[in-house]
Amino acid sequence: MRLILASQSPARLATLRSAGIEPVVQVSGVDEDAVLADAEAARGPLPPAEIPLLLARAKAEQVVDGTFSDVVVLGCDSMLEIDGTAYGKPTDGDEAAERWRLMRGRTGVLHTGHWVIDRRDPGKGGTGASFGSTATTQVHFADVTDDEIDAYVASGEPLRVAGAFTVDGLGGAFITGIEGDHHAVVGLSLPLLRTMLADLGVSITDLWRVDPDHEPVRRRARRSGRGAA
Repeated sequence: MRLILASQSPARLATLRSAGIEPVVQVSGVDEDAVLADAEAARGPLPPAEIPLLLARAKAEQVVDGTFSDVVVLGCDSMLEIDGTAYGKPTDGDEAAERWRLMRGRTGVLHTGHWVIDRRDPGKGGTGASFGSTATTQVHFADVTDDEIDAYVASGEPLRVAGAFTVDGLGGAFITGIEGDHHAVVGLSLPLLRTMLADLGVSITDLWRVDPDHEPVRRRARRSGRGAA
């Protein structure tokens, strides 16, 4: 079985790889603005926590149509909430700078939606299930100076990420604390993924990759554990 990651985020890919999982990356190409506009036309304004889950589902559903069997598809999306307003990626440097002047010295809520679709063969335990869940984490921002904001925006990093910040890059110096799952702030909650896979009858350890000498990571870990004092 393989995991298909319906996201172009380098941070999500790096998070999975650091956890021993080598997914197949298949970018969805979803028109996020159109998805949100359709949802709001049907239901009215969406609560910030629902937006990333909606987009994660759209990504997973678009990708699953083009995939083969014996895979689980994972879609993810993140959104920062401040004062009840949802913020995604800033459109330009001016918006990123304005965002940071709003965030500095304050606490925001980062919502990361996860959606899984089981496309495994029924004979191999496939369920056909499609469901999602959201990881929510509080992020405390430093009271950064105008010069620091200008330098950070000039780096280009805040233009590429939801909420205009990273915790695993240059922006990490401007995050004073996190309450919740650190990985969810990066863009993908490993504990939540573990739980969602378990609901499909899949152990996350079954996705641990084979290293260059073709020995499964999980087998090496078990052997190392037996030999430990």
